[in-house]
Amino acid sequence: MELPVYLIGYMGAGKTTAGRLLADKLGWHFVDLDDAFYQIHGYTTADYIRTFGIDDFRKKEKYVVEDLAELPYEHVIYATGGGYPCWEDNMDCLLELGTSIYLRWSPEHLAKRLSLTDLSERPVLQGQSEDELLRFISRQLAERDPIYRRAHHTLEINECDEESDERIACRLYELINATRKNRHEQ
Repeated sequence: MELPVYLIGYMGAGKTTAGRLLADKLGWHFVDLDDAFYQIHGYTTADYIRTFGIDDFRKKEKYVVEDLAELPYEHVIYATGGGYPCWEDNMDCLLELGTSIYLRWSPEHLAKRLSLTDLSERPVLQGQSEDELLRFISRQLAERDPIYRRAHHTLEINECDEESDERIACRLYELINATRKNRHEQ
């Protein structure tokens, strides 16, 4: 598994935090696609969506991923946006560009994690009560899960606490090393 690794999953799944920890463990590069979007376009994803709308954002986001894929890096972990794989043929692109890993949580755990963050940075979640948040996540995750499950690997996450991101990074590290070992043995 020397190709780039793309972490996918819903908002709050730990793609960025666990991805950074994983990259440190492996000695690889880490790229948060939201940060790359900001560096290229000068807007946070939230500000861009508020200013230009979600459809224009998705088009620009796709270009960011395509541009980064042309860089000569193999040892890189990418944290994608939660909706990125679900727009047009983006999941097909991720499957071709590298190894995709779905960080799969229950809607309840995602709602718990997201409720602890600044929802103003997530325009689609702003102003929602806890019940509304859970209903929204459940509905959207039901739509996205079949797309996310197309990933090369799915990591089921069942524990939600302060150590979740570190455990995710450790499990990802083990998965990548096992895959690399199996590839070398073949």
